Amino acid sequence: MLKVEDQFKRVAAIASVVLMATAEALAQDRQARPARRIVVSIPDRKLVVLESGKVVRVFPTAVGKPSTPSPAGSYTIVQRIPDPTWYYQGKIVRPGKANPLGTRWLGLSVSGYGIHGTNSPASIGHNVSHGCIRMNNRDVEQLFEMVAVGDAVELLAERTSESDQIFGPVLVTVIGPVPPAQVTAQAAGQAGLGSDRGWAGGKTASATTGLGNAQ
Repeated sequence: MLKVEDQFKRVAAIASVVLMATAEALAQDRQARPARRIVVSIPDRKLVVLESGKVVRVFPTAVGKPSTPSPAGSYTIVQRIPDPTWYYQGKIVRPGKANPLGTRWLGLSVSGYGIHGTNSPASIGHNVSHGCIRMNNRDVEQLFEMVAVGDAVELLAERTSESDQIFGPVLVTVIGPVPPAQVTAQAAGQAGLGSDRGWAGGKTASATTGLGNAQ
């Protein structure tokens, strides 16, 4: 009996040492690596990785549709899961090509939301998700290796001065009886164009039809 108890004690001691060593290694890694921050511009449907205030990478994304918008706010990464399993309303989808989460999951500190891959690459660049930030699988795999648990994530519902510097001004091409002109997002808002990027979407609005909504 004593031998069994001694074995349990040894195993517990070894496990404790391993956990402490792992925690120390992670702490050292975070200290050695400059802090990174993710900023997602929901209107632009783009994600940028910043390190010490400088742009490291910019990725295209899909964001929440109007009925299930992506939650704007400041969060942190709380999970890093490779090859995730998808659970939804009693349905379970194992890792693989049919998995809606794609090949990686970065869980955020807002329950139920995260940054993940996709089984529908054609959706990237559109407002189609249930609120999560979708990425192409090859892109989310790169992002997965660039960030760590605890890194900050900001989801921006509107353009800011920082996102203007990162992504450049929003341009909308207006066609009408006057010479073509490009206006900023602010001017477009005053004209009733909304905040979508008509130029980036490959469509223009006509001045003779009241300008409409750039899509």
